[in-house]
Amino acid sequence: MSLFGDFSKFLEDRLDEFLQNNPHLELQVLEDELRDQENDTAKLIGEFELKEKQLEAKILQTAETIQSWHARAAKARQAGRADLANAAAEREAALLREGNQLWAQRKAASDKIEQTQKLRDEIRERRKALKVKAAEIAEQQRAQPKTPGEQAFDEVASRFSDSGNNWNASDTSRDKASDPLEQAFQSWETDEELEQLKRNMKR
Repeated sequence: MSLFGDFSKFLEDRLDEFLQNNPHLELQVLEDELRDQENDTAKLIGEFELKEKQLEAKILQTAETIQSWHARAAKARQAGRADLANAAAEREAALLREGNQLWAQRKAASDKIEQTQKLRDEIRERRKALKVKAAEIAEQQRAQPKTPGEQAFDEVASRFSDSGNNWNASDTSRDKASDPLEQAFQSWETDEELEQLKRNMKR
């Protein structure tokens, strides 16, 4: 199996165990999720603010139209045109109802902005706390000696990272010979075979 295949399989089989042994990485995953949530809330705030501005523009436009129909109704009454005055008054009343609806929508948008901003602030605080906790755990783990398995994994991960896009499957045999993890396993497997031979000889 290729180095990439070995590495991928290791991650698939041991990811949960690895995160348990490296809680600061699990906290990093949570922090990434909180960052995504923060970005989502920022996007929502932008959408609500845009809607609020649009509603404010409609409210101002409606107010100007109401004033215009109010003036027309007064002018028609002065001229003795009760029919036009009544029609203008009905139009004014309809616009007032529309203006009240727009105002309620604008208030709802404003409330949503405030609520979402509070949620964003809470998410930011949780992210800060997670970053501090992750840094503390990482520092504690750096102070602890690594097990042979962790050292081997770090070496494999480092080799995989350094290989970049220049690595390909044709290099498997060459990498296998210089792979510290492969060498460690070969040494261990050889020792196991020797021990088994000794046990067989004692029978």
